[in-house]
Amino acid sequence: MKEIKIAEHSGFCFGVKRAIEKTEEQLKKEGKALICGSLIHNQTVTADIVSRGGRIIHSLNEAEEGDTVIVRSHGEGEQFYKDAEKRGIRLIDATCPFVERIHDLVRKADEDGYTIVIVGDRNHAEVKGISGWCSNAIIVDSYEEALNVEEDDLFVVCQTTIKKEVLDQVSDAFVKNNKKFKVENTICNATTKRQESTSKLAETSDIVLIIGDKSSSNTQKLFSIAKNKSKNVFFVEKIEDLPLQELEKCNKIGVAAGASTPESLIKEVIATMNEKNTMSMEELLKEENYDLDGAMRLPRLHEIVNGTVHQVTDKGIIVDMGCKKDGLIPKEEVTLEGDQKLTDLFKAGDEIQAKVIKTDDGEGVITLSRKKLEANANWNEIVEAYDSKEILNVKVLRQVNGGVIAAYKEVTGFIPLSQLSDKYVENAEEFIGQDIDVRVSRIDTRRNRAVFSHKVIAQEEKQARLEAIWNTLSEGDIVEGKVMRFTDYGAFVDLGGIDGLLHISEISWGKLRHPQEVLKIGDTVKVKILSMNAEKGKISLGLKQCTPEPWSVIYDNYQVGQIVTGKVVQIKDYGAFVELEPGLDGLVHISEVAHKRVNDISEEIKVGETVQAKILEIDTERKRISLSIKQTKEPEEEVPAEVEEAEEIVEEAAADTAEE
Repeated sequence: MKEIKIAEHSGFCFGVKRAIEKTEEQLKKEGKALICGSLIHNQTVTADIVSRGGRIIHSLNEAEEGDTVIVRSHGEGEQFYKDAEKRGIRLIDATCPFVERIHDLVRKADEDGYTIVIVGDRNHAEVKGISGWCSNAIIVDSYEEALNVEEDDLFVVCQTTIKKEVLDQVSDAFVKNNKKFKVENTICNATTKRQESTSKLAETSDIVLIIGDKSSSNTQKLFSIAKNKSKNVFFVEKIEDLPLQELEKCNKIGVAAGASTPESLIKEVIATMNEKNTMSMEELLKEENYDLDGAMRLPRLHEIVNGTVHQVTDKGIIVDMGCKKDGLIPKEEVTLEGDQKLTDLFKAGDEIQAKVIKTDDGEGVITLSRKKLEANANWNEIVEAYDSKEILNVKVLRQVNGGVIAAYKEVTGFIPLSQLSDKYVENAEEFIGQDIDVRVSRIDTRRNRAVFSHKVIAQEEKQARLEAIWNTLSEGDIVEGKVMRFTDYGAFVDLGGIDGLLHISEISWGKLRHPQEVLKIGDTVKVKILSMNAEKGKISLGLKQCTPEPWSVIYDNYQVGQIVTGKVVQIKDYGAFVELEPGLDGLVHISEVAHKRVNDISEEIKVGETVQAKILEIDTERKRISLSIKQTKEPEEEVPAEVEEAEEIVEEAAADTAEE
């Protein structure tokens, strides 16, 4: 049996996994996500995210005010964050914590007057991000480049995924040139362990598979490390890259995976090799149609054979195939109806056809199946569906490593975990026993094996629903929707399968601090479609446009001399502003607050207070309304001066008496 050993720390590192999780949360929350640059260096994962609503942008210029942008694990420079804040773009920061630490180190060292040196690939996104946290950075990636550095008082950091030996070589160059420098080893600990375990694995393996995307820097380094220890190293970006012929020659198989490699791909590779691993070398020889002594050609596994019935028993049918070994069709491999027996259908001497399902049962017998032969017709249907892209309905039977086994009639196929749904699936248990529609994504005609995908069907159905809804909408339409969620800049409204953004400035004719002042989750509202961008899938909505702008119908509701009620919303030295309705304020001049002289208006009225006022003037050209509070009240009766003087004398006398 073959031994498959996986290197420690294979697959997503902490930073990548965290970035994926944050992206999944955003996709689940809003059904879309803007990502500045590829989230990780893996085309399969990136394509999956894009297919579910993710969109890769290359700068903030491709985003708009109110958009949410995910900062990938590689990080960005300081100016990126400033630009986002200035443009009103919300950021979800998925920068790896280890990279964030480098940003802090570089920023502080730059402030302290050091010249920053970054050891790494100058074209790598992580290095570009680090260099954006200092006024100037020198980037080197070799001993020779380090020798050419002329500056002194150096502060040295490095890309998290470089080899330790490169950092050591750069340090040696600075020592040779008598440079004054300080080194911070910022290589990720997980990266170091991953590289060490890959090196050890390569030393003890007959063949090494490096699983991951060739565009990934850390995966390339794993390949290089393994290549230094073994000549038999292969890069596996997708399942089709498996070197099956080479694997059959080797007993010890080592597997390592980069930090950007999804677990689903690792599991799929292992599952595929395990299928092969269940056969002994003896069975492998038989599969190539040779007996152990090489003297006779035997039928291949899954091959359809013709023979003569030699004997029929209650347990099965013995078949003479004209070769060294007999074939056995067990009773379980024959379709029987009702009380039928094998002797009712077959007798000695009959010509019979069957399919090889096992090349040797340990007693020199080749196991055959009539049921699998019948399934051959079903297999032909699968092949035709693969060519025509026809949809098949399959039943999910059981969970295996990396996915599930599903049956189309008498034929089973494999559905990878990543192809079960258009959403992230962590556990396939919920799909067991379900009938689902699939497309055939890959077939192996030699082995009658198929790979199905339900994800493409789900994506097509979703896209069709969205297009159907989109085609019913037009700019200027008044439509009904449901308030689903809030942000500080507005509310998202479900229009029956497509979300539209109701910006806070389009909710009310008045000023709002937050959408919750007017709306609540679950509200059904009528909104106007202000704009539609099919390319970006964005719809802008307006709520206030469904009611007249207050100034356009001012004389329908208000007249000079009318007594109105409003709320004090703002107080100035010269007067107070009173809101009559959203978008319509009037000014009460300080002289119109009370019948007496008022020096401090805040002593008479407060913000938030409801008051009555009389309309003195309506100026539609300048959109101003003049109000008076005092003209809604009777003037207080004035007290004669001599009465006031007498009252003061009485009060003074009373005070003197109290003192005595």
